[in-house]
Amino acid sequence: METIPLLKDKRVVLGVTGGIAAYKACTLASHLTQAGALVDAVMTEAATRFVAPLTLEALTGRPVYTSMWETSQRGLPTHIAHVGLGHAADLLVIAPATANTMAKLAHGVADNLLSTLALAARCPLLLAPAMDVGMWSHAATQANVAILQGRGAHLAGPARGRMASGLEGEGRLLEPDRILGHIRWVLGRGGSLSGRRVVVSAGPTREPLDPVRFLSNPSSGRQGFALAQAALDRGAEVSIVAGPTDLPTPVGARRVDVTRAAEMQRGVLEACAKADVLLMAAAVANYRPADVASQKVEKGQEGLVVRLARTTDVLAAVAERRAETDCPSVVVGFAAETEDLIENARGKLEAKDLDLIVANDVTAPDAGFGVRTNRVMLLDQDGGVEELPLMSKAAVAEAVLERTVAL
Repeated sequence: METIPLLKDKRVVLGVTGGIAAYKACTLASHLTQAGALVDAVMTEAATRFVAPLTLEALTGRPVYTSMWETSQRGLPTHIAHVGLGHAADLLVIAPATANTMAKLAHGVADNLLSTLALAARCPLLLAPAMDVGMWSHAATQANVAILQGRGAHLAGPARGRMASGLEGEGRLLEPDRILGHIRWVLGRGGSLSGRRVVVSAGPTREPLDPVRFLSNPSSGRQGFALAQAALDRGAEVSIVAGPTDLPTPVGARRVDVTRAAEMQRGVLEACAKADVLLMAAAVANYRPADVASQKVEKGQEGLVVRLARTTDVLAAVAERRAETDCPSVVVGFAAETEDLIENARGKLEAKDLDLIVANDVTAPDAGFGVRTNRVMLLDQDGGVEELPLMSKAAVAEAVLERTVAL
């Protein structure tokens, strides 16, 4: 995992309570640390029965706190642990959060370091519940959840699935990568795009030939989803219009799934009706079969000739709408090229009335479709060209969003 700018040097207190799901806290602590956060783990006595404090200390490189009577370390502003940790934290995450701990927090009980710290903290609180099905659905637990949410606590999960007891239902701890998504969503509120609506299109489109075949391209949707996450990290309200892809929806985003280019256009135009920004990263098919067979086309003796027709031009439709409504105010396009990269991208920038275009050579084996890295050039309306080196698609998204914020 690479550094996440939003999390760089953020102080995150990770509370771990007693339950079999405590082992997932180790992965979460590792993810946060690799992302650049400063993670202080606070464990209840019951949690130490499931995970050794030394494990979390090794993963975070920082002291682990297990007792109310410990003093804080490493530059915290006071020697009293619960006050020092609570006042220094940017976020308090409790994962797993047991029914017992949530009951304590709901009613202000302060009988261990974690529950005392939660009272002293002045930062957002994120709870990731984990307990058996009956415990989660119990009226007492649900009442406690309502109290905590009424005070502004954020909830991540729980998920549905198999419990350690063998029962199936709601109560599983979310997977660490999903909890990380909730952490990013909470920390991103109030960012540079707070109050802005951002629409991102992502992935390929598929144009059917018959019920089992289609014309498409190898787009994975990774670049578009990375853009959506970067916008969320800046506090934006994000809608993703996604072609066929199995990528998970970033936490906090609204997703509209589409298949064909015409559906992509409808989805984008509807989402852009009140949007401030459109990031058009989808790889929309330029052509479709003019005639779609109602039954599977069987193999014959001679070659098959398929007549093609142009698909709808999504960005042209956006430009037309924009001329009438000035909405969205910023439009960023993408140009996937195989030759004459700058010339072709510049032509699209001007023809589609774009504010910025992200151009890349998709013939490169380490950039473009189906890989996790990209090498792009950013062209603007003033004639500027910024060439970015090979980097992850997440890093490309950060660069594009910085330019978007400036626009």
